[in-house]
Amino acid sequence: MTAAPSASTSAAPSLSGPPPSPRPYAVVLNPAAGRGLARREWPRLEAELRARRLPFELISEPGGEAALARVQALPAEVAVLAVGGDGTVGALLPALVGTGRPLGIVPLGSGNDFAGMLGLKAGDFASALGRLAFAPRRVDALRATVLGGDGAGTSHLLLNGLGLGFDAQVTALTLRAPARLSGFGRYAWAALAALRGLTLTPVMVEVDGQVLYAGPSCLTAVMNGTRYGGGFHISPASDVRDGQLNALASGPVTRAQLLALMGRVLPGRHLGQPRVFHVAGRTATVTWARPTYLHLDGDLAGQVTGVRVEVLPGAVTLLNG
Repeated sequence: MTAAPSASTSAAPSLSGPPPSPRPYAVVLNPAAGRGLARREWPRLEAELRARRLPFELISEPGGEAALARVQALPAEVAVLAVGGDGTVGALLPALVGTGRPLGIVPLGSGNDFAGMLGLKAGDFASALGRLAFAPRRVDALRATVLGGDGAGTSHLLLNGLGLGFDAQVTALTLRAPARLSGFGRYAWAALAALRGLTLTPVMVEVDGQVLYAGPSCLTAVMNGTRYGGGFHISPASDVRDGQLNALASGPVTRAQLLALMGRVLPGRHLGQPRVFHVAGRTATVTWARPTYLHLDGDLAGQVTGVRVEVLPGAVTLLNG
């Protein structure tokens, strides 16, 4: 016969003390993101923050360096809520990589590719803020060092990835796209414009010391995330938590072949095609025979002849991923 449990063992433990205080946030707003979309949407986002009683300090800076300095001076327990696009997040990475300071993302940029990969949508503040209650998780970052050309010797931290050649040229041309277009539409317009000036340049792509591809090419990409250009799934095999980067390169293509390839890149069905070279690894080195446009997390970084990229496993603490 089993004895009845005593009152001391059967009673539920009592909870004492006040509930934990909400996490404080530094809301970093890039007013220029999305061609002014972030600035226009701020009153609505502010109302949502206050309705949820989230304590925050607003940092509204058009330039990344000023915002970065203010974030770096904050107490360690203050999390960052980046309001803008991939470039806004990238500018804050020196205050986030390896520090443990948590990051939340509210996408209001032109492409929002890293946020889009996470399932976050521009203007859906309820979802972005509601997911801040998720358990934080670690995601990888990238460090890219320019080997030659503009900015030789400089290093950059990235969350999404970089591209050289055709896709970076497309990034440059998006600045000339009609004002009525946004996101994917601007990228598609610029991509078609870049096709007219398509050139092939010899390139060598090495991953973990092994040659992935050497020969004429129009583009290469080294990715942590899966997509760029407002929704082109350039690296569908990427996983931001696997401790690896993904390098891709095109072989020689004609304009017609590249256009067809772009049609496959959009839904991420290009891996395994004869003119697509791809592999995952820890480091990648890309060397071009002549200066080639480079973009870093969607922002132009001049023309370079080489770049070395390494993955930084688990370097960023992500709140609403």
